[in-house]
Amino acid sequence: MYLPDFDYYAPESLTEATGLLMQLGPSARVLAGGTDILVKMKSGLLAPSALVSLKNLHNLRRIRWDADRGLAIGALATHNEICNSAVVQERFLSLAEAAHKLANNQVRNRGTIGGNLVNAIPSADLPPILIALGAYVTLSGPNSSRTVPVESFFTGVSCCALEPEREILTEVVIPPQATTGSTYLKFGLRRSGALAVVGVAAAVTMDGNVVRDARICLGAVYKVPTRAIQAEQALIGKTWTNDLLEQAGRTAVGCCLPISDIRGSAEYRRDLVRIFTRRALKRAITQGHV
Repeated sequence: MYLPDFDYYAPESLTEATGLLMQLGPSARVLAGGTDILVKMKSGLLAPSALVSLKNLHNLRRIRWDADRGLAIGALATHNEICNSAVVQERFLSLAEAAHKLANNQVRNRGTIGGNLVNAIPSADLPPILIALGAYVTLSGPNSSRTVPVESFFTGVSCCALEPEREILTEVVIPPQATTGSTYLKFGLRRSGALAVVGVAAAVTMDGNVVRDARICLGAVYKVPTRAIQAEQALIGKTWTNDLLEQAGRTAVGCCLPISDIRGSAEYRRDLVRIFTRRALKRAITQGHV
């Protein structure tokens, strides 16, 4: 399969990049890692008239910690750069582990966190843990920028709040928090490179054995990553036990609407939600790292 003809631009600044998007119109696309868009172009699913590459915007690769703002990850940071980052491992090890679960080493070397979010695939691995940790994204346009919580960034399958003709996702920020433990677990049909049949992220704030706060996010079981709010409420203020976590898992099943496809039936996915919610919560509670 061959790539269709297209014009190629490699702007030197963010202002130039957003200006090009406005000038080129809706048939132009942003090129970051290329692990998704180039595959779609080769298979005939996408035929943009132009690609605007972000390769020269080196400041969008930075990963840094600020005591007031939190962990800021540039949109061009690759999955391997995230999972190998000492700052990420120290501050939010669960994010590093989630990045390592994504696809395979070749894809992780090229794919970016920005691309993973903008593609808005329901089975993506990074959105659930980012939502559980209360992350937000920065969307930059030609004259201004805005922030959107990752939880409300996704609007449907392959759809998000980004305005593609004028905005570029430039940064992901996880704010400082009282969370005492978090994790992301996924079930795939093979050990490496598999899309999630079900993914569950959990973040908890413990006071001894009492759950003071909890956030649970489910992936691959709805058109967008979704919070299991009723399951969270079933935990808060209670002393954790295995029975309580099982109850939360059963409650989480009612918070999703999975489909049946080649990777698993809806019934199978619902049972996985119960099991992996329980496991993710126990790991977040007992492992004690964020």
